[in-house]
Amino acid sequence: MGALYPAIWRWHFYAGVLVIPFVVLLSLSGAVYLFKPQVERWEERAFHAQPVSAPVAPNQQLDVALQRYPGAVFLDYRLPEQAGDAALIRLSLANGGPVREVFVSPRGDVLGAIDPDRRIMAITKRVHSQLLVGGEVGNRLVELAACWAIVLILSGLYLWWPRGRGGAGVVWPRLTRGGRVFWRDLHAVTGFWVSSLALVMLVSGLPWTSVWGTAFGAVRAELGWVNGPAQWDIDGAKPSSAPATGQGHGHGHGHGSGPMSTPDAPFNPQVFDQMVQDARAQALAFPAIVTPPGAPGRFGAPGQMLWTIRSDAQNQPLRTTIRYDLTGHTVLSRESFADGHPIDRAVGYGIAWHEGQLFGLLNQIVGLLTALALVMVAISGAIMWLRRRPTGSLGAPPARSVGNRPLLAVLVACLAVLLPLFAFSLVAIILLEIFVLRRFSSLSRWLGLRSA
Repeated sequence: MGALYPAIWRWHFYAGVLVIPFVVLLSLSGAVYLFKPQVERWEERAFHAQPVSAPVAPNQQLDVALQRYPGAVFLDYRLPEQAGDAALIRLSLANGGPVREVFVSPRGDVLGAIDPDRRIMAITKRVHSQLLVGGEVGNRLVELAACWAIVLILSGLYLWWPRGRGGAGVVWPRLTRGGRVFWRDLHAVTGFWVSSLALVMLVSGLPWTSVWGTAFGAVRAELGWVNGPAQWDIDGAKPSSAPATGQGHGHGHGHGSGPMSTPDAPFNPQVFDQMVQDARAQALAFPAIVTPPGAPGRFGAPGQMLWTIRSDAQNQPLRTTIRYDLTGHTVLSRESFADGHPIDRAVGYGIAWHEGQLFGLLNQIVGLLTALALVMVAISGAIMWLRRRPTGSLGAPPARSVGNRPLLAVLVACLAVLLPLFAFSLVAIILLEIFVLRRFSSLSRWLGLRSA
């Protein structure tokens, strides 16, 4: 094996020490997020199965919601998923206040409201994408963990490579051997089987990240891979969906305010009703959302006096966005997933797979098994380390020179180009080792940087 095997084993070890806690946390939170549709359906259970006799018009539902929250700004209207479900009317509370999701029954009764930031899936997503740290700091920590997890998988595959061995301990684990062999096989064999799915999960999540996602967006624009806006955002850097101020929406009764209303384009309740009716007729995938002219947000096109109906389905290939003029009679544009650039469609398929929605329940089950397998690999790796770690030492494989290995250098260079945050962290670790850690003999011996 020469010096390359122990050198890669050493990097695999350190990558594991760095990312195992993140792998467990991100795998468990991601496993929960896979079931977002079911969880949110349960979360909204009190707003289902309402009487459907004598229904009121959508503009009347909006009126009662604004009466309940005076001075609020109307953001958008989500059509009910099934007959008897309440409509979801999203409002920004008065004076630039927080957003509320108000549920109004078919008969026009306000059934309740939810703070979207307190939803189970909103909290789960903040854990998964920002580690609850918030903003770009949390997102970059997640991206850093994802980069090193990719290194962990690639180095693990090198260590797993059979090198003339049979299938035992390579394709299937030797569970009856016990002790060190049991944990080694559980770690290596499970890692082999889950590696391809885990790589897809990690790579498909990169467009949301701060450094990689921003760089990808710049490359996408520079190379002309653009056909409409990207259907994803960078977590931790999204613009607020709520406007700072609002004006009277001209809705007849004078309740509330709204960003869609200007002296030249007052809110028209009849057109609003027509837009909801058109959205029903289009049979868009749930959630189907109607956005009034001038409403803030990426789909609302702030400052543009357009009506928008869209499907915001997690399964991105099902998404469609249709824009109308102020009268609601003229379709100005219709954008479906198929209209996007091939690069955007590839990213969209990856995101739908990442969120467990591309193939419905089957996708969710595969994603769940992937997450559980990653947790098993992480835990078995930690147990292996704890069982063989010498007293008074981290237990890292000893440092050895790998000599002249051009293929390894090319591989590291490719990873550095494709994963900028990995490159920055790798340089930082090397500089830290050379100029700081090696200057303290006891610390160097504990880390395995020099022999005892």
